[in-house]
Amino acid sequence: MNAAPAMAGTGAASAAVEALELTRRFGSFVAVDRVSLSVARGEIFGFLGPNGAGKSTTIRMLCGILAPSSGAARVDGCDVVRDPDRVKERIGYMSQRFSLYPDLTTAENLRFFAGIYGLAPAPARQRARWAVEMAGLEGQEHRLTRELAGGWKQRLALGCAVLHEPPVLFLDEPTSGVDPISRRQFWELIYRLKAAGTTVLVTTHFLDEAEHCDRLVLMYRGRIIALDRPAALKRDALDGQVLDIACDEADRATEVLGEAAWARDAALFGASVHVVVDDAEAAAPRARAALRAAGIQVQGIAPIEATLEDVFIHLVEQTDRSAEAPARDR
Repeated sequence: MNAAPAMAGTGAASAAVEALELTRRFGSFVAVDRVSLSVARGEIFGFLGPNGAGKSTTIRMLCGILAPSSGAARVDGCDVVRDPDRVKERIGYMSQRFSLYPDLTTAENLRFFAGIYGLAPAPARQRARWAVEMAGLEGQEHRLTRELAGGWKQRLALGCAVLHEPPVLFLDEPTSGVDPISRRQFWELIYRLKAAGTTVLVTTHFLDEAEHCDRLVLMYRGRIIALDRPAALKRDALDGQVLDIACDEADRATEVLGEAAWARDAALFGASVHVVVDDAEAAAPRARAALRAAGIQVQGIAPIEATLEDVFIHLVEQTDRSAEAPARDR
């Protein structure tokens, strides 16, 4: 492993989490490529990207679970390379795979994790009662964990992860596989933890969840391709306007519009097509004419505010084009 680069000495006073050029290789494959970021205390900080983007690998390095190949990071002032065990004492971690013991009851899982965290009996009982109340599991204490519904399991896992009141909490795709109502309830718990001062880092591939974060990194192919507040990303990252086009044969319409010189990007968006353009008013009649020439019926064209999905697709395609250009030039 390469020597870790020096980091600024502000440490715990300035940020809950800091990373500098954090990199992880598996053989010749670069899973995380020079990621640098800083997370403020009390912030909900999101990682958005498709599967394989490097989100979970980044989280595992920050948690001290996986050693970086190079780069440096600190969590609550603790160096993840030099002192990963101390990092683990300062964090809560909830993996994307359900990690509780299915053959233990709710109460037994809470007692087990309280013991792992070294809580004394009296504080352990107090925190277990708090976790049951927080997770809405009153009356479920003696049920086997495997019998709980998916949303309850996730809230119980969250309760176990924060029994020791960690200042920093890592949630790795915590709502995968649960229904929308359970997802909303889970995020209400995250807000409560933030209000109490906990710093939360969460990975997700749900765009609506990403909107709940104070700030957000978009990851693709192991790299950060954008970092800002969700509203700022939607306002600034496209550097253009979006046309929403309702038409027949949306798949073919996407191809037709994607080849137009005046269109930056075209992507399927449900039953419509979203096209990124410099000037929506000027581009609308061009889009209508191009589709009519291709024999595609248009029901409506309207400028709209960009969504995070528009931003993400635009940046991904921009990244892919940049990667393809050197290959063509060789």
